Formats: sequence, C-alpha cells, structure tokens
Amino acid sequence: MPAKGRLIVSCVAALALSLLAGGGIAGRPASGPDAVDGAAPGPQRAASATAHGAYLDYGPDGISRMAELSRWLGGAELRVGHTYLPGDLWVNIEGAPAFLDAWAEWRRADEDRMFVLNVPMLERNEERVPDDEVRALLRAGAAGEYDEHFTRLAERLVDLGVPDTVIVLGWEMNGTTYTHRCGPDPASWKAYWERIVTAMRAVPGQEFRFDFTPSRGRDAVPWTACYPGDDVVDIVGMDSYDQPPGETFDDQVEDPYGLQKHVDFAAEHGKPISFPEWGLFRNGDNPEYMRRMLEWIDRHQPLYQTVTDYCPHGVWQCAGNPRSSEVFRTMMTEMAAPGPKATPSESSPSPVPADTTSALPSPPAPPAPGAGAPPSRRWCVTVPFVDWLGPWLREREICFRP
Repeated sequence: MPAKGRLIVSCVAALALSLLAGGGIAGRPASGPDAVDGAAPGPQRAASATAHGAYLDYGPDGISRMAELSRWLGGAELRVGHTYLPGDLWVNIEGAPAFLDAWAEWRRADEDRMFVLNVPMLERNEERVPDDEVRALLRAGAAGEYDEHFTRLAERLVDLGVPDTVIVLGWEMNGTTYTHRCGPDPASWKAYWERIVTAMRAVPGQEFRFDFTPSRGRDAVPWTACYPGDDVVDIVGMDSYDQPPGETFDDQVEDPYGLQKHVDFAAEHGKPISFPEWGLFRNGDNPEYMRRMLEWIDRHQPLYQTVTDYCPHGVWQCAGNPRSSEVFRTMMTEMAAPGPKATPSESSPSPVPADTTSALPSPPAPPAPGAGAPPSRRWCVTVPFVDWLGPWLREREICFRP
C-alpha cells in the first residue's frame, strides 16, 4: 500500500477508535442484538429534534389513545397525530369525514403539535383498478381535471384552523396496492402531484408541507423515478415495515432503495426525512428489528415518526409482540421524554414504568392498507475505507449537526 494510503487509513482508524472509546458514534453506546438493555441512553443526551407519535385509530379513539400511550411510556411527549382520509369517493378526499374536526381540535390545543394527514390522489383507491385505467386517470389529473377536489380539501383544513398540516400525498406510490400508484405512468403521476400541490398552495392562509413517502424497496417501480421535484416536495418520507425486501435490518438499510438510500436521497435534495408508517410485520415479534429501527430513527433525526400500532405491526395495542413491546417501551420512554436526557446510575430506577401489565385498549380499525420551520437534524456520512477498518468499526457512519 502506498505511504499516502497508509497515512489516510491510520488517521481514519484513529478517528474511529477515538469515537468508539467515547461511547460509540454520535455518543450512542454499542448494544447487542435482541437485547432490551441495549436501549440504555448515552450520557447526557440532548433532547431529540424528532416529533414522535403513532397511528392509533382514524378518529376520536385515536386521540384518546395518544394520552394513554403517553402514560404507558412514562409520560413521553407524543406530539404527532396521524390519520388517513378514505379514498373511496371524492367527497371524502375533499375532507368530508367528521373526524377531521376532532383532530383539528387536538392540534389547536398545543402549538407544538403536528397533524399528519394521508391524502389519496384518486378515488376508488383500493379497488384494484387496472393499469390502463390508472394511466388514463393520472393523465386526467395531470391535465387539471381533479384540481377542484384538492382546493376544497385545502379550504377545509384552513377553515378548521390546521393550515400547517403535513400532507402525506399519494403514499406508497411505488407499489401496486393503490389506484394512486406511479408505475403505470410516472411522468403523468409527477405532473399530477405538481397540480395537486399547486392547487392546495393557492388557497389563502395555507402553510402545508407535502411529504413524498414511498414504501421501502423497489417494489413495482423505483421510487426515485416518481419524485416530482424539490419545488413541490417539503419532506421525503418512507414507510418501512419489517418485511422483504430485506430479511435482516442490515438488508433493509443496504437495499438499493432502502433506508440508506432514503437518507442519502433526502440529503442530496436538501429535505428532512420522515417515517409516517413503520412497525413489525412478516418476521413477527422481532425485538432486534425494533431496537435497530429506533436506533436508526435516533441517529438520523427525522422530522417526525409515527409507528403503526395495531396488529400485527404494533407494540402497545398488539399483545402478540411482547419482546418488541418491551424494547419499544424502554427506548421510547427515553427518546420521547421531554427535557434533557441523563443516564440513570446503576442504583437508579428503570425508566420503564412499573405497571407493565396495563390493560390494552381494544384494537383500532386499521387505516387504508398499506408551526414553523423543520427542526435541525443530524447528517451522517459513511466512514471512508470502511472495508479496511472493519475490525475496528461498530458503525459505518459518522453523524454530526450542521
């Protein structure tokens, strides 16, 4: 190896070893797989910039469960309320459902709260409409035929006093489930997204943020092929359940359209990230996934995250996932606690509340299958020469705040 190469490797190795000696990358302790105690916080961690929440039900039950979940988490601060508009008829996409009133009241009660609303782009959204018809509908939308529906939705949200709603528009567009999928005509899909955003932004008083959220992985089409442009996207989200593509969490990170691509793509476009939907799925009660997903969230500081909490995905309302539930409870009690984070001494009580047998509410109805500037967040870069430094490195990235 040339002398210059040896010098670079030595410097990077020294940096990596220094970081590890100080408690791990970004001050986070190393933890073993499938271990609840691996969730212990690092010393004097700063409060997370991420707004935490959960999907718990469409309407008022979801709101009341937010408070119950917070108590289960030892008083953790849950600032994000998340619900979905039905995609059956245009009138519902326009915001007719009465449960929007309850969510708006919840949002207005605290200026620090965030309201996240999934909005379908087309009616009959779960009716398995064939590709040829989807293509025609997307082209009609791109030509402006459906603008009025989204103008009405924007007016409804402004009238409700929630003009800063985060709009998760046309989610999981890279798949095959929804009529608002991108695959049959990506160019028309992108043009249609732009029409919708333009129509909603034209309503006086609006402060909407639009979240482009594919599902993790390539699915039917690479989600990057559906990205409509930086001028009409405010957040780059990802729905990521514990299922293929990716049998292990490392696979889920390294997949060509996986979690690392999500982080890198958003950084390249100057956008914050989000996780509107995530949770357990094909691999059952998987505490390793739960621990590592929460560590990923903590490392990359999305604008917000809302775990999907109903069976089989959930951890509070789904008794079938007890080991993952304990990991979630331990880590989220720390991550979402208001104020500065300090490491408890060995004699300190556990941050998890003693009442581990709290009665769970009845499961909610599942969703449709499947104020101010964003807070600062950390940026992570891959450590150079990571393959050479493998014996010393526990992490492939170094994270910092700008």
